[in-house]
Amino acid sequence: MLENILEQFGITGTPEPLGEGHINSTFRVGGYVVQRINTDVFTNPRGVMDNVCAVTEYITKKLTERGEDPSRQTLHFLRTKDGSGLYEGKEGAYRAYAYIDDAYTVNDEKTPEVLYQAALAIGKFQNLLSDFDAEKLFTVIPDFHDTPKRLGNLKKAIEKNAADRVRFVAPEIEFALSFENTAGAITNAIADGSAPLRVSHNDTKLNNVLFDSKTNKGICLIDLDTVMSGSYLYDFGDAMRFGASSAAEDCTDLDKVYFDLSLFEAFTKGYLESAKDVLTDREKELLFTSVILMTYECGTRFLTDYIDGDVYFKTAYASHNLDRARNQYALVKDMVAKRTEAEAIVKKYL
Repeated sequence: MLENILEQFGITGTPEPLGEGHINSTFRVGGYVVQRINTDVFTNPRGVMDNVCAVTEYITKKLTERGEDPSRQTLHFLRTKDGSGLYEGKEGAYRAYAYIDDAYTVNDEKTPEVLYQAALAIGKFQNLLSDFDAEKLFTVIPDFHDTPKRLGNLKKAIEKNAADRVRFVAPEIEFALSFENTAGAITNAIADGSAPLRVSHNDTKLNNVLFDSKTNKGICLIDLDTVMSGSYLYDFGDAMRFGASSAAEDCTDLDKVYFDLSLFEAFTKGYLESAKDVLTDREKELLFTSVILMTYECGTRFLTDYIDGDVYFKTAYASHNLDRARNQYALVKDMVAKRTEAEAIVKKYL
């Protein structure tokens, strides 16, 4: 079945399954990766690939202009015979890109050095795209990090009470609603221009940074399907929501859930080394606020889904989403308690 697809991209060889991705089916063919895009998740694969190709080709151009070798600092997507970054046929929607040898990803090894290297890569991604016109990108997921709208969705869920679960979550609802006046800090800054509309990766988990096997340095970002217009603050905040948390997001022993300032410092140092020069004053002011808001937003999405009856996130048991929400809210509370120290860390590296 893949023979026609390989021909479209000018690739020859025998496909071998690659990786453990949950969304897309991936194969390695010689020096290339061929991937089927899950169109149930990404209903407009052409829009996704237009974004991905525009951003990666722009990064390649910028690196070349700076006299740097772009071969390992971004993904390089192939074009089909008709010049498209996507092949769509009866077999499905497919793309292909060059495989980066001698590289690895990290899942749970959250050490200061790993966080520092990841931050250098994320910050460089933003630095290279700082003058890219984000408005021309296709919106893959509307309102993805619009925190006030996420809070609005929670209010609708409470009113509807579809699964009759509101009675179990009064403390969580009270906590969520306490952010009514602060949830819009980033969206307001985008609206008034003090935090410009930027190219946002929107999934800056640690395992979406590629590391060099020989130097252990962070080299580039992968999993670019959610790249679209947004804010650099989304990527900084979400990276730290995951990267500086002491526990998995469904850990139920909340005494073990805290915000690790040493990991936050390592990440902030690397990030600002790469991105400081392209951030506005308002973006700098909101860096730690973004960590709080992205964590709060995630917790609120879990709480909303719990109240709705677990219709969005996959769950392993009945209270899974509620446990996740409580976990994220515990993390938010610790972040708020440590705000003074965290803000001092940010200022140290500005």
